[in-house]
Amino acid sequence: MRFSQAFLDEIRARLPVSDVVRKRVQLKKAGREWKGLSPFNPEKTPSFFVNDQKGMWFDFSSGKNGSIFDFLMLTEGVSFREAVERCAALAGVPIPVAGPEEERREAKRKTLYEVAELAAKFFEENLQARTGAKARGYLADRGMSPEMQARFRIGYAPAERFALKEFLGGKGVSNEDMIETGLIISGDDIPVPYDRFRERVMFPIADFKGRVVGFGGRALAQDAQAKYLNSPETTLFHKGWLLYNGASARAATQKNAPLIVVEGYVDVIAMVSAGFEGTVAPLGTALTEDQLALLWRMQSEPVLCFDGDKAGQRAAYRAAELALPLLKPGQSLLFALLPEGQDPDDLIRAGGAEAMREILAGAKPLSEMLWLREIENARLDTPERRAALEARLSEVVRSITDETVRRYYRDDLRARLSKLLAPAEPRFAPRTRFDPQYRRGRFERGGSRFPSPKMALTPRSGQLAASPIVRGNHSAIPPREALILLAVMNHPWLLHEHAEEFVELDFVHRDAEALRKAILAAAASGHASDTEALKTRLQEAGATELVTRMERAISHKGDWEIGRETAPQDVAAWWHQILTLHQKMRALSRELREAETALGNDLNDTNFAWVQDVKKRLAVLEGTEALIEGFGEPSGRAVRTM
Repeated sequence: MRFSQAFLDEIRARLPVSDVVRKRVQLKKAGREWKGLSPFNPEKTPSFFVNDQKGMWFDFSSGKNGSIFDFLMLTEGVSFREAVERCAALAGVPIPVAGPEEERREAKRKTLYEVAELAAKFFEENLQARTGAKARGYLADRGMSPEMQARFRIGYAPAERFALKEFLGGKGVSNEDMIETGLIISGDDIPVPYDRFRERVMFPIADFKGRVVGFGGRALAQDAQAKYLNSPETTLFHKGWLLYNGASARAATQKNAPLIVVEGYVDVIAMVSAGFEGTVAPLGTALTEDQLALLWRMQSEPVLCFDGDKAGQRAAYRAAELALPLLKPGQSLLFALLPEGQDPDDLIRAGGAEAMREILAGAKPLSEMLWLREIENARLDTPERRAALEARLSEVVRSITDETVRRYYRDDLRARLSKLLAPAEPRFAPRTRFDPQYRRGRFERGGSRFPSPKMALTPRSGQLAASPIVRGNHSAIPPREALILLAVMNHPWLLHEHAEEFVELDFVHRDAEALRKAILAAAASGHASDTEALKTRLQEAGATELVTRMERAISHKGDWEIGRETAPQDVAAWWHQILTLHQKMRALSRELREAETALGNDLNDTNFAWVQDVKKRLAVLEGTEALIEGFGEPSGRAVRTM
């Protein structure tokens, strides 16, 4: 029986060489490879090496090398067919039925590769033609150089309904082959099949041999139902078993480049442009087990780079959950989360490659991501709730298959839990103007009651205990966050009246979060009685540069509300307005990302309407100013009315 190349490639992709070799050779990890004693010659010093990324083994004592099939033939004396059948059984790949039908399918597959290649060339040519002007403008706006466009073979699908179909038909390609390649849409209710991709920037998707097997298209029309559209599942295209830029990234990781997983095509191109050659992306869906296997064949600890908002955290948690049963000694994941509202392309354009290097340097191990997930919203104020957290952590540990890894995770999570539940030491010393009078968890000041600093500043709730992800500091500081922090510095009494609100604020920018922590530390030590005392304490703590960055983030002079001379009544009214605006904007931004994800996964009218509705609400909110009748009058300003 003659096995097809596609069948052999699938076995190699699913079955690491080390899994086959270690049944006969005792292997030990040696950097990126495995080493052991030669099975062909007696020796005391290991000269036999296995490289899972290359899919090869090398025996320097005998000069032999080869694939998993070669290893079985040489060590067990079996035929090639027997070697393939054994490996197929280990990989869980069914043996194809022999005969003319299989040969016909293999010939058909070669034809489909040719059709996909013709389509890629058509899209490339259209990008450079007059019809591609709008697409070229989009790519220029995204900072994508002509060199990168050529390297990734980016193209343009014209808006005409039959442009590609007519081109391929002129080359002798049948409608059947166009349909089987996913390039045109047909059906019983469609009298004339038409192009799947229209008025879109086209990103060819290649397999690990560099052959075009599918496409991703980014819409240019504002009213398009889906921003991104991928090829459907076809004979060639199986998105759960492919990675965008996979072949090039695999070559880069062989030269010790880090393996980085981002969310989209443009992100991959931006990363590669900035020098991160080993960057890949899944194809519009969450990572699959098969894609994880592909990543681990390239590198033992790939870095997953997600946005730092709730949607990004959920994606990270899903990947962590998926990886747990598959963990092995030395085989895990790292997680690098970006500032909220930014993707790798945004971050690199704002802060350059150095900004991304800093984010990657702060990547968190899988164990920490799992810990953050469990404590993010945990309430630990009763024995039952603490027991529930411990039970959830035990469940996490039980899902790990490898006994050694499971044992170390158990020890790590036990240590974290013990530290979390240890009694907290007092964080406040009495001060003249910040002297705590605790009464049932409340703090008395001037006859008014408000949350005690201890309750507000200790990690009782998930908000502060989880403070989950370290943000990047090379993106632009949101002016609203800078205003809130400068207002607190100019009016420290806000820490008394609104301590709990200030603690629970969700800041996007890393610098803003760092300054907030410094202000809270100053308040905890009793140095927030007035502006000068607070500034002195911040200077002693080395936070002067953070304050300067906040001041620079305010690009206009109209924000008189934060000034020291502003009346407390006006500051209080403004504080309520800006916090309400901040919280609503954050909530809508998160909802928009969720809606777009839902639409990308399931293109239907309901999800499309959801996206449009959130965008409208955001537009209304962005165009709204907080105008209060009499606002500013106590500060000597003219009265404004609704």
